[in-house]
Amino acid sequence: MNEKEQSSLALDVPTDVLRKMYVTMVKIRMFEERVAELLIPPKKELTTPCHLYIGQEAVATGVCSALKKTDLAFSTHRSHGHFIAKGGNIRALMAELYCKKTGCSKGKGGSMHIAAVDQGLPGSSAIVGGTIPIAVGAALAFSMQQKDSVSVVFFGDGAVSEGIFYESLNFASLKKAPVIFVCENNFYCTHLPIASCLADTDIYKKSESFRIPGIRVDGSNVIEVYKVVKVAVENARYGKGPTLIECRTYRWRGHVGPYDDLDKGLRSKEELDYWMSRCPIKMLGRILLEHNIMSELERDQIRKAISEEIEEVVEFARESPYPDENELLDDVFKLK
Repeated sequence: MNEKEQSSLALDVPTDVLRKMYVTMVKIRMFEERVAELLIPPKKELTTPCHLYIGQEAVATGVCSALKKTDLAFSTHRSHGHFIAKGGNIRALMAELYCKKTGCSKGKGGSMHIAAVDQGLPGSSAIVGGTIPIAVGAALAFSMQQKDSVSVVFFGDGAVSEGIFYESLNFASLKKAPVIFVCENNFYCTHLPIASCLADTDIYKKSESFRIPGIRVDGSNVIEVYKVVKVAVENARYGKGPTLIECRTYRWRGHVGPYDDLDKGLRSKEELDYWMSRCPIKMLGRILLEHNIMSELERDQIRKAISEEIEEVVEFARESPYPDENELLDDVFKLK
């Protein structure tokens, strides 16, 4: 899709939604860039493994902008972007990355196990594909309780190799469960190119056997993501069942940590440069300027305000206490 086609997509999206999506993407990007700085030695203030979301901001933002607060979104090990896009408190998120008591998981979850329950993000998991059946179960509960809420589950291309993905598609189709399956296909399953993992890399087509609509979208175009998800959510909300959406996107950093992994020979600089040239934030920013939805001054003010907010939450996290050892077994569930 060229820039003219991208721009035309914006014409029937409310300007307040466009502006909010821009702010959300900038907040995710700047938060993650600050986290990356805190991961680099010799300072290395953060010790929890962090899978950064830089480059994929349009997916979480476009999806969550189409949801209500009462809709649930289930996340993965690459969770920060989903948390922020669903409205989670970045003060609590940063504190969790510092493993502090004031964190969103009380310092016991770290980067890969975060939650914003009050905003409709029940949790994330380091188990690849682990939240897919949970999201389907939540959707089934909504149907049984006759609620109009929907469930969304984010997962990477690596999860498509898991059996539970196909079992979940089948069950969701049988029950016409109000669930949206969102695959963030960033072309690498940890350190393997997707073609080394899947015999058929057309992920969106894998729902055909289960009579579920499958759609592929440009995961760098937040407007396209938003519009496609909005239709899927409306269908799910009114009893038409699930949808599988494959968002083709790209992570600028390595699988885990702050570096780009170019030295490992996993991908080329040319490939990375291409995707960085398709920065989702710059793409939306140009459209907002073109349609006089935002001025350059407003854009600069937004970045300045977010930067100041992030520095405040870093200080809050640094000064927060660690969990007491006497609380080690609190919030832990056990079967009797």
